[in-house]
Amino acid sequence: MRAGSVLLVLALSQPASAAASAAQSAKPAAPAPSRAAGEKAGAAFDQKRFDELRRAGFDALYNLDYEGARKTFRELTRVYPEHPAGYQFLAAGLWLKTLNESRRLQASLYNDEGFYKEEDDKADPKLVAEFKELTRKTKELCDARLKRDPKDIEALYYLGASEGLKSAWGAMVERSFMSALRNGNDAVDHHKEVVKLDPAFKDAKVTIGMYDYVVGSLPLPVKLLASIGGFRGSKKRGLAALEEVAREGRWAGDDAKSVLIALLKRERRFREAYTYASGLSAKYPRNYLFKMEAADALVSQAELDRATDPAAAKKTEQEAFAVFESLLAAGSRAPLDLVRFSYGEALFVAGQSERAAREYLAAAAQAGAEATTATRARLRAAQALDLAGRRDEAVAQYKAVLARPNVYDSHEEAKRGLKGPYKLTRKAAEPAAAEEAGAAATQKAN
Repeated sequence: MRAGSVLLVLALSQPASAAASAAQSAKPAAPAPSRAAGEKAGAAFDQKRFDELRRAGFDALYNLDYEGARKTFRELTRVYPEHPAGYQFLAAGLWLKTLNESRRLQASLYNDEGFYKEEDDKADPKLVAEFKELTRKTKELCDARLKRDPKDIEALYYLGASEGLKSAWGAMVERSFMSALRNGNDAVDHHKEVVKLDPAFKDAKVTIGMYDYVVGSLPLPVKLLASIGGFRGSKKRGLAALEEVAREGRWAGDDAKSVLIALLKRERRFREAYTYASGLSAKYPRNYLFKMEAADALVSQAELDRATDPAAAKKTEQEAFAVFESLLAAGSRAPLDLVRFSYGEALFVAGQSERAAREYLAAAAQAGAEATTATRARLRAAQALDLAGRRDEAVAQYKAVLARPNVYDSHEEAKRGLKGPYKLTRKAAEPAAAEEAGAAATQKAN
């Protein structure tokens, strides 16, 4: 499948599933029949209790307390058994937990073309069955409400959110990209219908904004083909929609900010990405992922600043490195294989190849390291060692990669590394070369 199409699937899937975290119309929706909304037949819908459970569940989920979130969302399904929200939230929590355990919740992973070359991962059948049952139940409840009232805004929203979540699961867990594309398109269509019925329903614009951004980002030839198929978008309009939800969304504001972190980095607007990441990190202090996203934005900003203001760049880098050091400290809840791998990536960008290699190797050797992360760490260690002029050690790591299962095209990269030392592209090499030249000059002066 073409990378452009895959990117479309992936980008559509992320907000549709994360923003499924909940939304309600800014204006009151028409009350659904009591059995569809309330605790028992004839009972009034307790909006306050509903919102309290939703808020508590997502506070736990954003703080990476997956079990706490699951218990809260289970309670939501018990108290409101005919409302689709609880089942949708349980599915979203299962998706996020699965991604985090497989180290797939970092935006940088999806910049690696190798991720898209292997399709149809063999996910845990029990998790797949549980996910399918939760999304099936969500759809069943939405369809029942829409049968009574085809303009039920909440039902349309949750139906679209469920389709987006199935797209996310297909693209990011199973890497079944064709099914993800179909579900992603359906999600956008339903959320457009929501906004058409109620323009004040800001939360639905997360999915729509991502759609606009991704289609607007396609290469011109692909974009022309997409327009023939009815796909039209605009990066500017898409970012504006996401920023609107970040400011004014009732429930999906943090979802929009999470998406913006990734997109603003892609646009090289690293300071803005850092602002969102650091804000979410402060709001959800147990979420180490936001801390690492903030540090990554700082390192990327330093890379931009290095040529014009080396002192400021150095200070920014040190701030980023301090984040990783804090996550490696005793008492940290963060998985050390992931932290060390991400620290290695930051050092690699900063041109510190030998330090980067040490962190990569530590990630690979970490007790209980996730298998895919360990393989990627050995490959990156080999490349860093090549840049550091330690060819024999690099060759040993390339061979170690080939002795492990192939993940994200790691075998092709390792074979290429055995044929000749890894070299940075010109764009990436310039800041690294400047750093190493400066270090060499200092050493000579001393």
